[in-house]
Amino acid sequence: MPSSPSATRPPTAQGPFGHALAGLLDVLLPADCAGCGSERTQLCPACRRVLATARPAPTLLPWTHAAAPYTGAVRQLLLAHKERGALRLAGPLGEALGRAVRSALGARAGAAPLLLVPMPSARSAVRARGHDPTLRLAGAAARSLRRTGLDVRAAPLLRHTRPVADQAGLNAAERRRNLRGALTVLPRARTGPAGFAGRHPVLVDDLVTTGASLAEAARALADAGLPARAGATVAATARPAG
Repeated sequence: MPSSPSATRPPTAQGPFGHALAGLLDVLLPADCAGCGSERTQLCPACRRVLATARPAPTLLPWTHAAAPYTGAVRQLLLAHKERGALRLAGPLGEALGRAVRSALGARAGAAPLLLVPMPSARSAVRARGHDPTLRLAGAAARSLRRTGLDVRAAPLLRHTRPVADQAGLNAAERRRNLRGALTVLPRARTGPAGFAGRHPVLVDDLVTTGASLAEAARALADAGLPARAGATVAATARPAG
């Protein structure tokens, strides 16, 4: 049996040029489905349905809603977008994030213009990946929500004030200590540019685990006089039993 086109795809360099080349190769040599491995399509109809129809996942933060549990095809799609540069997945993942924004806000969704504020990525991670996955998803979610008639923008207003340890392997208390005071808003957020005035901030991320990162981001926004109205993520890890 001949190998599939994705099996013969040459490796690409990291960084923006590498991801641009990967995007071109996705058109010329279609990748297998990032969710299930089906051939010659980066997102097969079955995995698209899973992402579009997943039941919302509970989180540890009452004000944060997730579009789906972090399992199966959803997990694989997020990893492909974030770590493997499958940039065309930003559209369907952004639509899922947009649904989570609507769910988190409920009846308030159309009450005022919204500002989606993505969780910041470390500069070293952005350099290594060649893109900022959370910022990309925030932009895709904003476009998706605008198509439904909402007034929504996305803007990166947060930055790290210091390095933080890798969160993997840390429990909830350790994550909170690791992140305490680690975020602040950018100067342009404090000066209140006309594009942000009157907009209700909503924190967005690809994944929520313990909620420590979103809680720290909410603290930073509140300290700057920009309290977050809600939080939304594409997926959430399973809540611990008990």
